[in-house]
Amino acid sequence: MAVEGAPPFLHESIVLLTATVVAVPLAKRLGLGSVVGYLAAGVFLGPFGFKLIEAGKDVLHVAELGVVLLLFVIGLELDPKKLWRMKRDIFGLGTAQVVLTGLTFFGIASLAGLPTSAALIAGFGMALSSTAFALQILQERGQLSSAYGQRAFGILLLQDIAIVPLLAMVSILAPGQTGEGGPGILAEAAKTLGAVAAVILAGRYLASPLFLFLAGSRAREVMLTAALLVALGSADLMHTVGLSMAMGAFLAGVLLAESSFKHTLEADIEPFRSLLMGLFFIAVGMSLDFTVLGNHLAEVIVGVFVVMLVKGAYLWGLTRVSGSSNSDALRVAVTLPQGGEFAFVLFTAAIGSQVLDHQYANILSAIVIISMLMTPLACLGLDAIAGRMKARGGDTPAIESFEEAMPTVLVIGFGRFGMMVAQILTSEGLEITAIDNRPDRIAYARKLGYKVYYGDATRADVLAAAGAGKAALIAMCIENDRVMGKSIELLREGFPKALLFCRATDRAHALVLTKLGVDFQIRETFESSVAFGKAALERLGIPADRIAQIEEDVRRRDQERLAMELTDGPFAGTDRLHGVTPRLQAGVDEQDKSTPSA
Repeated sequence: MAVEGAPPFLHESIVLLTATVVAVPLAKRLGLGSVVGYLAAGVFLGPFGFKLIEAGKDVLHVAELGVVLLLFVIGLELDPKKLWRMKRDIFGLGTAQVVLTGLTFFGIASLAGLPTSAALIAGFGMALSSTAFALQILQERGQLSSAYGQRAFGILLLQDIAIVPLLAMVSILAPGQTGEGGPGILAEAAKTLGAVAAVILAGRYLASPLFLFLAGSRAREVMLTAALLVALGSADLMHTVGLSMAMGAFLAGVLLAESSFKHTLEADIEPFRSLLMGLFFIAVGMSLDFTVLGNHLAEVIVGVFVVMLVKGAYLWGLTRVSGSSNSDALRVAVTLPQGGEFAFVLFTAAIGSQVLDHQYANILSAIVIISMLMTPLACLGLDAIAGRMKARGGDTPAIESFEEAMPTVLVIGFGRFGMMVAQILTSEGLEITAIDNRPDRIAYARKLGYKVYYGDATRADVLAAAGAGKAALIAMCIENDRVMGKSIELLREGFPKALLFCRATDRAHALVLTKLGVDFQIRETFESSVAFGKAALERLGIPADRIAQIEEDVRRRDQERLAMELTDGPFAGTDRLHGVTPRLQAGVDEQDKSTPSA
């Protein structure tokens, strides 16, 4: 039977996917980055472009979930202790940037002829940068964890918090607004604090037991559903009380940062985050009104220039004053000078409250969008300048201390074998990350003080989230030969630079690992068997030099047999198993005996 009609949004989905697979690779090939590709696709598709998609605002509402998931993933990377260490950047540097930039733009808007209330909204709206754009740029460049990346993130985090008082300011400035007085303010404050407390308590005491229970089912789709539920549920709760959805998801991520499931959560969320973030940038491009741009081209161009210059100057100056190097301050200045997505929220609220005229809002929105489009180009310009200066001044060492050069190790499988490996490595002060897929083993290891995370070693996304790309060495301590083989294939394909040290379950497995070309393999019982035999010989009265001679001979014969088995099959070289280790010649013995003791 023929289908009467296509599912809703099917045509638009195909158009969006087609534009993405064309525009993004082309933009990256030109060195402009994926963000510019998404924006260009949105401009081309939108109601003010070729009108292939008319519902630009509807797309934007759905795509905002990408920002929510982005903040959730970033929260997973920041445990509460690390977040507390960033308090100076968040509340000091971030507050100074918003206040000073907002007041400066307020003065400029007032001089341009806007009424006082509208100028306040315009000024502080332009003081906010785009969390989505800036973080995407930092992640693409692999610089989110750098010193300047962390400072930029601290500023963005404060800006996300600042949207709450700014929205309250819109209500205060609304014509005829008298406010609800003290009781109303206290009720709103209590509601907000209650929502924050609910997220904190749920994240601290309910989320980890929930994931521990679900992990026992070994159903990946259930874990994925739970991850989305935690992220979106926290966002919705915060949105209900008037806070930023992104802030709710970020808080939930921070509370799960010390959970055993952080790497699996990150890997599960990442595809949705990437897809929705791309959709968000397309929706922003679709929002660019060419009618407004054409009628007010001069005002928009001047506005973009002023916004990026003033905000960049403040960002550079404040980060320099607060201790950043000149290069880091410049990078912060070119990463955060654009307007942000929260400006759209603020302007929309101001229009609804009759604080801001619709025409002014359209002009301001055009300035925000064009400034977003110019940000990746500004970053490329700074890279070009930095490259020339570096060529003139010579290379500087990337590693300034031994601590920065310390290698990291990924331990896969945390049973008895993996735990001993971890103890040896951490005794040297090496940084390790350990993953296992058994919840009971993870819980036991955590009771012993080890941080072990839930993860499937046969998933490339989980291995990447656990740090396989940064690991100098990967210790494969898995008992399952099939799982280890599949994991080795993924690691060799995706992370070829890491050394692979493997636990072999038996002799046949050791031969397989040798053929796979791992960097080191050892049978799990071989060394303990050798130690056992040596101890037995010692108690039987065999001299120490004879025991050492036997050990050396046994190891040599074992290696010879392994080499023969690789070429001739598992039963080759069986003669190497038998035979008595030759004794030293009598003359040598006599010489040793005649040597005086120390």
